[in-house]
Amino acid sequence: MTLVPSTSIYGFGEHEHPSFKHDMNFVRYGMFSRDQSPAAFSNLYGVHPFYMCIENDFNAHGVLLLNSNAQDVTLSPFPSLTFRTIGGVLDFYMFLGPTPENVIQQYTEAIGRPYMPPYWSLGFQLCRWGYNSIDVLKKTVERLRQYDIPHDVQYGDIDYMERHLDFTYDKANFAGLPEYIKELKNDGLHYVIILDPFLTKDEPQGSYKPYELGEELGIWVNNSDGVTPVVGKAWPPGDSVYPDYTNPQTAEWWIHMCTEFKSVLDYDGLWIDMNEPANFHYSLHPDCEENNLNYPPYVPDITGGLLAEKTLCPNSKTYLGYHYDTHSLFGWSQAKPTFYASQNATGKRAFVLSRSTFVGSGKYTGHWLGDNFSRWKDMHMSIIGMLEFNLFGIPYVGADICGFNEETTYELCLRWMQLGAFYPFSRNHNAIGNKEQDPGAFGEEFAEISRSALRTRYLLLPYLYTLFYHSHVNGNTVVRGLMHEFPSDPQAQEIDRAFLWGPALMIAPVLEEGARAVNVYFPEASWFDFYTGGRVSVSWKKRFAEVPAPLDVIPLFIRGGYILPTQFPARTTELSRQNPFSLIIAPDEQGEASGSLFWDDGDSIDSIEREEYFYVEYQFSNKALKATVTKNGYRGIATLAYETIQVLGFTSKPNVFLNGQTIPSNRIQYSSNGKTTLWISVPLFQELTISFEY
Repeated sequence: MTLVPSTSIYGFGEHEHPSFKHDMNFVRYGMFSRDQSPAAFSNLYGVHPFYMCIENDFNAHGVLLLNSNAQDVTLSPFPSLTFRTIGGVLDFYMFLGPTPENVIQQYTEAIGRPYMPPYWSLGFQLCRWGYNSIDVLKKTVERLRQYDIPHDVQYGDIDYMERHLDFTYDKANFAGLPEYIKELKNDGLHYVIILDPFLTKDEPQGSYKPYELGEELGIWVNNSDGVTPVVGKAWPPGDSVYPDYTNPQTAEWWIHMCTEFKSVLDYDGLWIDMNEPANFHYSLHPDCEENNLNYPPYVPDITGGLLAEKTLCPNSKTYLGYHYDTHSLFGWSQAKPTFYASQNATGKRAFVLSRSTFVGSGKYTGHWLGDNFSRWKDMHMSIIGMLEFNLFGIPYVGADICGFNEETTYELCLRWMQLGAFYPFSRNHNAIGNKEQDPGAFGEEFAEISRSALRTRYLLLPYLYTLFYHSHVNGNTVVRGLMHEFPSDPQAQEIDRAFLWGPALMIAPVLEEGARAVNVYFPEASWFDFYTGGRVSVSWKKRFAEVPAPLDVIPLFIRGGYILPTQFPARTTELSRQNPFSLIIAPDEQGEASGSLFWDDGDSIDSIEREEYFYVEYQFSNKALKATVTKNGYRGIATLAYETIQVLGFTSKPNVFLNGQTIPSNRIQYSSNGKTTLWISVPLFQELTISFEY
């Protein structure tokens, strides 16, 4: 038990928390990986025994208990925290900040910096469990194309497989899938396949190589005798065995199988599911030997109260030791070999998406928030989950847009498409048996509004990609709560219905049915309306203000003091990456702003480490913009140019000089709300000085 200096506690996971800032009124959360749809107080897919505290003097610190055993934490109003774990070492790490962002930078320095995602993976993604045939898949993709809805990534869920067997595809219902994937790729799309962490042992001998090779190598999780494989039940027919990813030989086998399968289906990334690991055989009444590992004297506050429920018996043996100790490391141990499998197979930057995660998983994988529900509440919960995973060093995160379980509605799905356009991982996905909910399924108006939200996302992708660069290199968060930027504002510490991209862009989505306005809190700063460029009223500072949000609008605000790089959007990132760039300059109250742009080819391995990238820093002060190129290591930059520069907050139309030359008046537009737009044509690699006089 430890006393904490304030009640502003954030973190611990993975759970569905009702608020980002924790309730400290004797609340207890268990941590033990579980195949569990999000539900209040349940232990979910991953384990993150990390918290951050904003102290009463507004300095922040973080604490990690690096322990993989089943555990729980009790939050008490004294304020205090009580940790209980049933094994392992009491290995505590302290991160002293003093800012929230410093805490996460220090935390990720210890556990591993987040991986750098390929650029295409920042585009919109579509999935469905239950296309059930290639014809339905083709019809769905075509519908998005007809409506000109941005679409970068298409998925295959378990229904693409032959009888749910890893490393197969259904040659009847998905006949021609390899050729169709090539077609998609020719059109600039990417394809990601799902793989599960269990393999059937009951196929006819000589017919299923993945199992037979694994059996030959002896790479399964074993029973307590350490010799016979654990047998469970999952999606494939018959009984299943479980690869032990803590065994180095398993990693080699997995990389080999994934690389070999690339010649069958030309995938671009790997989605690993069910890796808590899930076992349907032990859904309710696990049949484990009576001993202190399987039935310990104290069981932490976990759903069901049994360690083996929906998974394997704790006295099963892995390469690293008993499953009792390594259970919550299963997804973590699978992520690294999957990362290298993706990299080896494609020859390009890895893309991995994992359901189960642990401390340090963000070095190799992103995460989606699991089998959520098509409910308004789940939209709000997704923001909290996204903020928490940014604390956990897994910034590439999002929830299933429109909800996975249950039927969505027109308005819910539309508002969710708007919110989901600002998840770092933006994917619409739903469950088998539910009606279609892709953005092309609801008709013209829905498609148009979804297209508009996604085009705003694509416009801002250079800024988002630059945030991921800072995350990968320095450990910054990508999405952050208002309290990260305004820790001394007690109200900002409470906000979890709005969020920030980096320090500069606030997203304030509609989260309630029928609402046509949002109550937005504006911390102490200059704020500008993203759409109009107009300055937010000074009277709104440090207050909640009702902001109009008709059905076709998600309110967005730019914070003064920042410069956002943007690029004209297109239907895929392959196309948008060729388009002209712009800058949006939002000065603070001192008339200053800064920003940066990172750019590379978007999918090469280790381009940062090899210095094959372009980096430019922007500074606006004394009514002048200066662009300073600090790294010019990417040749592809030669074809790119600035087309417009927007400066917000001017009081009259300025005279403008570009590198000393006067810009003609007809290439300057001034709006009465203070937004000034310049049309220029300057190569991106050229250093700029633009000065304004008025």
